[in-house]
Amino acid sequence: MTESSEQNNEPRHALYWKANIKFLLMLLAFWFIASFGLGILAVDWLDQFRFLGFPLGFWIAQQGSIIAFLVIIAIYAIRMNLLDKQYGVEESDEENNDFEI
Repeated sequence: MTESSEQNNEPRHALYWKANIKFLLMLLAFWFIASFGLGILAVDWLDQFRFLGFPLGFWIAQQGSIIAFLVIIAIYAIRMNLLDKQYGVEESDEENNDFEI
């Protein structure tokens, strides 16, 4: 790649990383609210409600945080694939076939 084409890509890569970090911070905020906020701070208030026979605060602290984390991982993977395509940095199929037998 020539120096001029690298300079042309710098603003595009900066925008890509800015979008990536912004999305990552949003997901981390959601994770913090789901795990710390609901699972620890609001557990006593949530325990007045029941979910599948268990106090809701207990359920969120035990299973809800894990489910929220798995949902965050899925959302991140899907959104990053779209962001990669938008900024032209997606992986090609040829790169994924390096380990064929």
